[in-house]
Amino acid sequence: MAERRTWASDRAAAFRCLLRLEAEFPGRIGIARAFAYGGAKGRAIYDPAVQPTEHRTAEAYLKSGGHTINHFYEKLLLLKDRMNTATGRAVAETRHAVMEDYLRHFYEEWEGDA
Repeated sequence: MAERRTWASDRAAAFRCLLRLEAEFPGRIGIARAFAYGGAKGRAIYDPAVQPTEHRTAEAYLKSGGHTINHFYEKLLLLKDRMNTATGRAVAETRHAVMEDYLRHFYEEWEGDA
């Protein structure tokens, strides 16, 4: 589990959770936004030959140019453990489940099982 930072106040912790939930942690609209961004950057939707990578820095992540499905594993699915408030964690659990469900259906369709 990711280490949580110590916040100076509950308000700062709540604000950071809000930023993560709205800007970084997608629900259904955020999933669409991830693919729109990937398309605008010329990234493939998916390439099973390219596995997710653990990036040590934000710069390395931005330079990687991996496909959009990898973005879920390299960043989005990691955000659930970075929430700093109970409310943030509860919302994150729901959005995390939405992403996992989306990925399950994606792979079923990719493999022709849907």
